[in-house]
Amino acid sequence: MADSDGGVRIIARCGLVCSECPAYIATKAGDEQKIAETAAMWSKMYNHEVKPECVWCDGCALPGRKCGHCAECDVRACAEGKGMDNCGLCPELSGCATINNFFKLAPQAMKVIEEIAAGR
Repeated sequence: MADSDGGVRIIARCGLVCSECPAYIATKAGDEQKIAETAAMWSKMYNHEVKPECVWCDGCALPGRKCGHCAECDVRACAEGKGMDNCGLCPELSGCATINNFFKLAPQAMKVIEEIAAGR
């Protein structure tokens, strides 16, 4: 799937768009300053200290580093365990409490997953 600038749009298992995430972008650029800025921004947003070393991320469904919560995410673990690239491909999507609880925190992810589910 292509993004708005013609690059590859990388979708996390939950429907967040990795290729638009500041952690992913900074990691791909190897930009330590942007990693530090993202850590500061997330610390303020989530009212919880996020250390720069917890920001480096190579993408949810790709091999490599996972930032903060993504490393231990229940949604990611479930999709991975079922061999699904993302929840939009799962036949149990509509009744899944795990992803539907996540959508309450990240409604933008729901739109992406719904688009994927509609296309399967």
